[in-house]
Amino acid sequence: MDRITYIYCPCCGSDNIHEKLSATDYTVSKEQFAIWHCNTCSARFTQNIPDQSLIGKYYQSENYISHTDTKKGLVNSLYHIVRKRTLRHKEQLIKYFTAILKGDLLDIGAGTGAFASHLKNAGWNVVGVEPDEATRRLAFELHDISLQTAEDLFKFPPASFDAVTMWHVLEHVHALHEYLEQINIILKLTGKAFIAVPNYTSYDGELYKEYWAAYDVPRHLYHFSPRAMRLLIEKHGMKVEAIQPMWYDSFYVSMLSEQYKTGEPGNVTAAINGLLSNINAVGNHKKCSSLIYIIRKV
Repeated sequence: MDRITYIYCPCCGSDNIHEKLSATDYTVSKEQFAIWHCNTCSARFTQNIPDQSLIGKYYQSENYISHTDTKKGLVNSLYHIVRKRTLRHKEQLIKYFTAILKGDLLDIGAGTGAFASHLKNAGWNVVGVEPDEATRRLAFELHDISLQTAEDLFKFPPASFDAVTMWHVLEHVHALHEYLEQINIILKLTGKAFIAVPNYTSYDGELYKEYWAAYDVPRHLYHFSPRAMRLLIEKHGMKVEAIQPMWYDSFYVSMLSEQYKTGEPGNVTAAINGLLSNINAVGNHKKCSSLIYIIRKV
């Protein structure tokens, strides 16, 4: 079977699901994929996705920044400028919630290694996992860091890490429940997981609908609301301790979404929509374009 068709919600197992909208893969294939909604847990998911053996070709684009580190185009150039600040913010977040200055950290879906390298330079003992072989090679060339394969994730002994991070990775993982179960196992008793995912209930998500860049079909297999994430985490014996907003993501996503909708990236409309999204989330961080879930064992 080269396509996966769900008759139950892949997040909670409910059969109370229906098609919500259809989105286009603007990055690689230009194919259309249906996005379904679960009435039980409120998760959404991409239907008829390529299985794990075939999904790789949908990542083969020089514009796919997490695998290429490209600075091509205005949006990707701005991403690199902002990344320096977000790396420092993530470091501070990890130190605050783990209550340690240095420790053992696992970065799952490390991409080209920018975050893993940053934390390593900050004194942490860092292990990075990245499924794509070419991306692992690029991480070594760019940051002199050796990343392990996805299979290695399941070889770590229990209670190995003070922190486990997944920065916009969970939505890509076919083995969703296996990954979360393993995170619970390898976290130390006082350890914390930091999982960042897009939030389709944000202002920009609801505004752009099928053009919303963070749907990113078929690479994004799941599309989470805060409620869906809480229920999913609790299903695996953990608890969401806190939720932190990712303020820059609304601008990045709005610029890409505007490009998909109108063919004109980086315009004033995109900037205004990104700002409006953040203003809408000031009083309720759960409405931010992307969210970091800080998770603990129970």
